[in-house]
Amino acid sequence: MSVSPHDRTDSRDLHRARATPQRRLSPIWIVPIVAVLIGLWLVYDNYRSRGPLITLTMSNAEGIEAGSTLIKTRNVEVGRVASVRLSDDLSHTVITARMAPDTEAMLTEGSRFWVVKPRIGREGISGLGTVLSGAYLQLAPGPGEPGVRDFQVSDLPPVAPADAAGLRVNLISQLGNSLRPGDPVSYQGYTVGRVEEVNFNAESRRMHQRIFIESPYDRLVTDSTRFWSASGVDLRLDANGIRVNVESLEALLGGGVTFGVLEDLPRGAPVENDATFNLYADEDSARQGTFNRYLEYVLLVEDSVRGLARGAPVEFRGVRIGTVAAVPWQFTASQPETRNGFAIPVLIRIEPQRLGIENQQVDLQEWDERFLRLFGVGLRASLKSGNLLTGAMFVDVNFHRDEADTYVAETFSDRSVFPTISGGFAQIEAQVTALLDKLNALEVEPLLAGIERNLNASEAMLDEVRQLSGSLHTLLEDPATRSLPGNLNATLAALQETLAGVSPDSSGYRELTAAAERLERLMRDLQPVTRTLNENPRALFFDSLDAEDPLPRAPRRP
Repeated sequence: MSVSPHDRTDSRDLHRARATPQRRLSPIWIVPIVAVLIGLWLVYDNYRSRGPLITLTMSNAEGIEAGSTLIKTRNVEVGRVASVRLSDDLSHTVITARMAPDTEAMLTEGSRFWVVKPRIGREGISGLGTVLSGAYLQLAPGPGEPGVRDFQVSDLPPVAPADAAGLRVNLISQLGNSLRPGDPVSYQGYTVGRVEEVNFNAESRRMHQRIFIESPYDRLVTDSTRFWSASGVDLRLDANGIRVNVESLEALLGGGVTFGVLEDLPRGAPVENDATFNLYADEDSARQGTFNRYLEYVLLVEDSVRGLARGAPVEFRGVRIGTVAAVPWQFTASQPETRNGFAIPVLIRIEPQRLGIENQQVDLQEWDERFLRLFGVGLRASLKSGNLLTGAMFVDVNFHRDEADTYVAETFSDRSVFPTISGGFAQIEAQVTALLDKLNALEVEPLLAGIERNLNASEAMLDEVRQLSGSLHTLLEDPATRSLPGNLNATLAALQETLAGVSPDSSGYRELTAAAERLERLMRDLQPVTRTLNENPRALFFDSLDAEDPLPRAPRRP
């Protein structure tokens, strides 16, 4: 078969390679590109969803585990612990935690962290929910600017939130107050706050407490307010007698702080936050702290001061005007030259503010001059017993006109001497001594002889009483005497039966009544006869009262 030249040419053109334009992106690259984009999105989303990283510092990491311990606010998870490690100096633990992305506003200067775990305290048992789930960190957002990343974790929960409405004040006290965070702050027995912090300053040797008082009770705190420790039960035996003061049950178990405005003091003006007050040991000490204007005198006591203690009252006719400041005071100081013997110095304070003039200006110079004048008219001090049970004593101030001419001004260690006289016990001792002297002067032998005679007579009389008692005992033991009650009972029974026989309803009583009636009629019938015989006794022998008397007949002769 022959092929034409034209057909050969078309066949060669059919098998010749032709150049075609190539595509820029192959479809096979779509899958890895999409995978890369998804990975980038996941990285970006993970970075965007991650919250801030914070550092927490605490003394030990008990119950804290990396990757599992949560951070909560109002029981809502807001973060998780990422790592736990020791500090470089091994003194504490450092915790790194990742917070949720929407928690930036919570991380402020006033925010606080603490560990929530099972606790047993005066308020009861708390944190039982963490027995199964484990401990977690609680976050309490506070005021301040956000952006803080370093926080201190407390072992105890805060008493009140940082933004809670109320008042925070500072208290300063001497050693001896056993307050702890969480102790109650009460007003007239009602709990109105809590103790937040308790610190000891080694340099000043003072305790510093910070308390929180809830609103609206913060308005009770003014510049006239006094704070003192509440020990639960305050039992005192002193010169004022027995006093028992019972606070709330919580204060009874753990103590606390109470406050108030003392009597006769102005209410005062409100105070600002972080004001500072003194914390007194008790209410009496708080009251004593208000009397800051006083005069100091020295008592030179020549009697015993046993029972007189610091804080004992100084009274004028039952009204307290001062306080004993020291017993003894400057014991080794030189005695005044006017003194022949050795006296025990006692420092007292006369406090004019106790007389109801707290709000007035006290002129101590005027009061001192007034007391000097009163010394000259017989004002004296003496020790008296205030409590016979405890032996506590107090200083009694009163006028003794017979001592007015004996006053001599004296000083002791740059203090004026308050003149004194012997107290009640010294006077009793003197009277007892005088009585003993009189007894010793008596002739005792005649008195003893008379007493002996009286004793002998008494002994003889006792013998007679014993004999009489024996006779009476023999009489009572006699069978006839023993049978006497039975005979008497029988006689009484017979008498009762006899009386029953003459009762108005008995026949004997009716017969007796009829006989009495017949006797009465008979007596009425005999009344005329009786009158006739009374008037003329001859009527008994003669028929007629008018006939002449008969003449006797002459005897017959035989």
